[in-house]
Amino acid sequence: MPTGSKSSVNGRVSFAYNNDMNLLIVNIKKLVQVEKTPRKWVAGKEMAHVECIENAYLLVEGERIAKFGRMQELNREELVQRFDCLEEIDAAGRLLLPSFCDSHTHLVYAGSREIEYMDKIRGLSYEEIAKRGGGILNSAKQLRRATEEELYETAFARLEEITGFGTGAVEIKSGYGLDVESELKMLRVIRRLKENTPLLIKATFLGAHAVPEAYKGRQTEYVDAIINEMIPAVAAEELADYIDVFCDTGFFTVEDTDRLLNAGMKYGMRAKIHANELDCSGGVQVGVKYNAVSVDHLEYVGEAEIRSLLGSETMPTVLPGAAFFLNMPCSPVRTMIDAGLPVALASDFNPGSSPSGNMKLVTSFGCVNYKMLPEEVINATTINSAYAMGVEEEAGSIAVGKYANFYLTSPIPGIEYLPYAYGSHLIDAVFLKGRRM
Repeated sequence: MPTGSKSSVNGRVSFAYNNDMNLLIVNIKKLVQVEKTPRKWVAGKEMAHVECIENAYLLVEGERIAKFGRMQELNREELVQRFDCLEEIDAAGRLLLPSFCDSHTHLVYAGSREIEYMDKIRGLSYEEIAKRGGGILNSAKQLRRATEEELYETAFARLEEITGFGTGAVEIKSGYGLDVESELKMLRVIRRLKENTPLLIKATFLGAHAVPEAYKGRQTEYVDAIINEMIPAVAAEELADYIDVFCDTGFFTVEDTDRLLNAGMKYGMRAKIHANELDCSGGVQVGVKYNAVSVDHLEYVGEAEIRSLLGSETMPTVLPGAAFFLNMPCSPVRTMIDAGLPVALASDFNPGSSPSGNMKLVTSFGCVNYKMLPEEVINATTINSAYAMGVEEEAGSIAVGKYANFYLTSPIPGIEYLPYAYGSHLIDAVFLKGRRM
């Protein structure tokens, strides 16, 4: 037997790292989403297949996946010679899956917006609430009053929560600042989160989330301010991986978006787009024009949008939590998959339209509301969503050399049970970069 310690599975979640021992997990009922040759994404009919290994083992060396296979292939003598210390976990009856990659969130924010939730219940639309000073502008007011330390502490707590839900990689946007100082404050918080948590985190600058009250009736001037003041300031501190624009009816036009993405590209920020949440806005097409890594929301998608996306490098990303919470039309996911497109799913975790970062719940929404198969929602929340945030070489599947970001389920029958039991937690242990959280 390899020297080291043995343990059973538990559900402890914390950002206090365990030791640096190497790890062997044995007797895995099903090792899910394995890849010998990692892919950038899965599209069309291939989304209905997930490669699995029954009765498997997984070997972790340091932060990375070193080896995996069937239990009968496990060479314990080789492990004894290779490792002085090796922790072993018996995962009998449990599934092991790669951590969720949540490619669209706004989880750095101040306060909450449950009063607007009541307005929605009474029948006010998203646009009507925004016109009354609610929505994004409400969050902007609260954020400007918050200190950087307050924002960091609350966001850190949210990261701990989503880690317990099985998420190991997350994209976080600014966009509740809407001025230079406040946008930089948000992005600095995201940088601190990158430095102090084991999650893979990508930062997105979203100064074009809404037009602030100070620029009411002067939208073009605000776009000028983003281009001439905000983008250079963000780039000077290297705070953002991506630039995003809310290109939709009542927000920023295609022309605004074109100018903003062009400016961001000059500073090395690749595009991500809020598109077609409220109407066919042209956001998908301008996103593809600028080789956006993803176009997100997509409640309104027609033949023109599908033609634009086919053959592009842009990932269509659907946010089921927002459509559910706002009672909006569901994106035509089946039509997109049948056309041969890949699809990613993300949480849109934010205080106004999707106050949840539970990606397991997102998979249930995908199955129930979008008629996706369990295999399709697994692909959409791992491999495809990893691509949608630019971490496909590090996360999104069980592959040698990728980070050891995964979770063990409680004893369950199979992968179908995960989205089926939508109200059950089902996650017994979470591992990020090879360490149990």
